[in-house]
Amino acid sequence: MKNTFRGVFTAMITPFTEYNTVDYISLERLVEAQINAGIDGLVPCGTTGESPTLSHEEHDRVIAQTIRFAKGRVPVIAGTGSNATNEAIRLSQHAQDAGVDAVLLVNPYYNKPTQKGLYLHFKAIADSVSVPCILYNIKGRTGVNLETETLLRLEAECPNIVAVKEASGSIDQMSSVISTTEEDFSVLSGDDNLTLDLIRKGGDGVISVASNLFPSEMVKMTHAALSGDYETAEKYNAWFSEFFKVCFVETNPIPIKTAMAKAGYCKEIFRLPLCTLEKEEHRTHLFGVIDRMMEDKKEGRI
Repeated sequence: MKNTFRGVFTAMITPFTEYNTVDYISLERLVEAQINAGIDGLVPCGTTGESPTLSHEEHDRVIAQTIRFAKGRVPVIAGTGSNATNEAIRLSQHAQDAGVDAVLLVNPYYNKPTQKGLYLHFKAIADSVSVPCILYNIKGRTGVNLETETLLRLEAECPNIVAVKEASGSIDQMSSVISTTEEDFSVLSGDDNLTLDLIRKGGDGVISVASNLFPSEMVKMTHAALSGDYETAEKYNAWFSEFFKVCFVETNPIPIKTAMAKAGYCKEIFRLPLCTLEKEEHRTHLFGVIDRMMEDKKEGRI
């Protein structure tokens, strides 16, 4: 079960139709494009997939359809976290029944539990399923940090807690997690721009936003780093540098979904309270960066 999660896993957008329903035709095209580009796995229904605004029925179906479209060719890691433990258990059990390869469990948000509460929350979910569980530590979105001591306790007591998506933004915390967890415990970056730093410390890859649009290049960068070819990895990292920044010029997933719409993968439709880009200069900047990157690809400069 352990040491499975290594490489690039795309935190997928959720495409919507003009009627504000999930666009499953576009979702299937996205899955095919990702797999054809050599991605290591798919992550539906995370923050980038606008999961907070999906109904429970939509959430379940997006996961089930992603599994069906993937046809076992790559692992599917379903976002099933919640700030209500019972809700996270239900979502996780449904994902397991649908055939998911793992679940991604974000820190409970808004209610800001203590470390004891985090431990009890994640343990209850892990105990309710048999599939691998990946914890998702992102204080900036949830208001609470999963401390390394708590993570180590969960790793020791829950055999199916096998990995963490580290988006604390702290290289020191990432280093501590890597050095103190077991060798077969996977540590994945939750920030594209910190992927190489994490791998240099002994990490295993990234759950990526940027790979929605540039999956092949993210794979090349990350796999090069994992194999020790940092010259190649640094070349791609420099090429990505401005895109990594512009993907967060407004709240994720607004910029990446706008970029995907520009590339023809989906419509530029969001669920409120998310909306289209607020500032026109952000759109101009985003499109300018993408145009330059596409030109580099066309001319063979990357």
